[in-house]
Amino acid sequence: MASAATPPAGTPGRADGAPVRSDRSPWNWLLLVPIVVPLLIPLFNRVEPTLFGWPFFYWVQLLFVGLGVLTTVIVYRATRRSPGDQAAARAAIARDAQDVRDARDATTRNGER
Repeated sequence: MASAATPPAGTPGRADGAPVRSDRSPWNWLLLVPIVVPLLIPLFNRVEPTLFGWPFFYWVQLLFVGLGVLTTVIVYRATRRSPGDQAAARAAIARDAQDVRDARDATTRNGER
């Protein structure tokens, strides 16, 4: 079937016009930082300096939460699809859904005869 929706120029796509989706981005390696840093306990296993009476060990762990959020936001923004790719993906999904409906209708019509 021919498709009216085509991916934007310069976007890798399949023969049916749907953009190729790949989650293999080097940016994903950045997500290891908030996992590995809290495992390096000797770096923050101490009491001083305190912050509002909290030992360093505890308040630095709260900073690790912020580190996780920050790295997740950076990776998300660096790897999200462009608006053109999103539109092409939505068009491909709609086209596939229409193909399924057409096949179901054809099967129903053939079964009624």
